[in-house]
Amino acid sequence: MLNNANDALLFLVDTVFALYIVVVLMRVLLQWVHADFRNPISQFVWQATRMPVGLIGKLIPRWRNLDIPALVFAVILCFINIEIDLALAAPQFGPQPVLALWWSVLKAAVLVCNFYFFTILIQALMSWISPGQYSPATAILWTINEPLLRPVRNVVPMVGGLDLSPLVVIIGLQVISRLLPLPGLFR
Repeated sequence: MLNNANDALLFLVDTVFALYIVVVLMRVLLQWVHADFRNPISQFVWQATRMPVGLIGKLIPRWRNLDIPALVFAVILCFINIEIDLALAAPQFGPQPVLALWWSVLKAAVLVCNFYFFTILIQALMSWISPGQYSPATAILWTINEPLLRPVRNVVPMVGGLDLSPLVVIIGLQVISRLLPLPGLFR
């Protein structure tokens, strides 16, 4: 019974942390691709991350289009998540600060791969279900995914009017994600 409660708590902690870390990483990606700031989704991401990233931004500056304070904040959140996971799932190992920092960077990279996987999948499904229909979500998805899809579209031709670039990018992202040496407990 206690083991089930511990597993449920571990799942809850991982899910809450992962959702917020994805929002922080989305802030990085939105600024990197110069997304429309007036879009409601961009506004939500900005408001949800403004205070903590602003505090870190006083210590660490941005670099060109890269929001370094948000990246640092995402890694800090991943670090906290990993230390909590270690405390809940493997208390016999104790805190592992050096390894946890490395795993935090890897976890952030895995979350970026997963984020792109789902956004490309959603964009492809939306293009089949309601092609040509505009919404703030489709605009953001197109803005975020296009830098990954465009180079593949230039190499992989359309087959019978079907764009295979999302499939190629999704497979590539999954291969990259699986190559990252992050222990299964933290994925």
